[in-house]
Amino acid sequence: MAGLDEHTPIPTEIKLHQGSRMMELSFDDGTRFELSYEFLRVHSPSAEVRGHGPGQEVLQVGKRDVHISHVEAVGNYAIKPVFSDGHDSGLYSWDYLYLIGSRRDELWQDYLQRMDAAGASRDPDLAPAPPKSGGCGSGGCSSGGCGGH
Repeated sequence: MAGLDEHTPIPTEIKLHQGSRMMELSFDDGTRFELSYEFLRVHSPSAEVRGHGPGQEVLQVGKRDVHISHVEAVGNYAIKPVFSDGHDSGLYSWDYLYLIGSRRDELWQDYLQRMDAAGASRDPDLAPAPPKSGGCGSGGCSSGGCGGH
C-alpha cells in the first residue's frame, strides 16, 4: 500500500448499495467508480488473498453472493469492509481503491480467466473448499499472522 501524498485522489463519497451489492466511490478529482462487493472481496489487499509475496495469491472462489455488512474507517487513508463470509482483514487504501477502480474491467477479466483455468465457480454452493496446505489459516503464517483472520 503506497502512502498518501498530494497526488492521491481522496474519496468524497462512499455509498453501499445493498440491493445491487455495489460500492459507489466518488473521488475529489471527479472520478467515480462502481465496484461490486464480489469484485472487492476477490481483490482484497489482505494477506489471506494476496499471500505474503508474489506467487502466493489465493484464488477466491464462491464469492458471487457475498455482501458487505458495514465499512469501518481506518484513519484518514483507508476503509475496512466487513464481508458476509467473515472476511474483514483487508485495508483498502484510497490509492488501492482508485487503482482497482480504474483497472476494474481488466482485473475482472483476469479473475474470470483464472477461475476458468482452475475449474472453479463463483457460486458458493459449487465452489470447492480452499486448499489446506501452507497458506494463511493452515498454520503457514509463522511470522505472526495474516491480518487477523
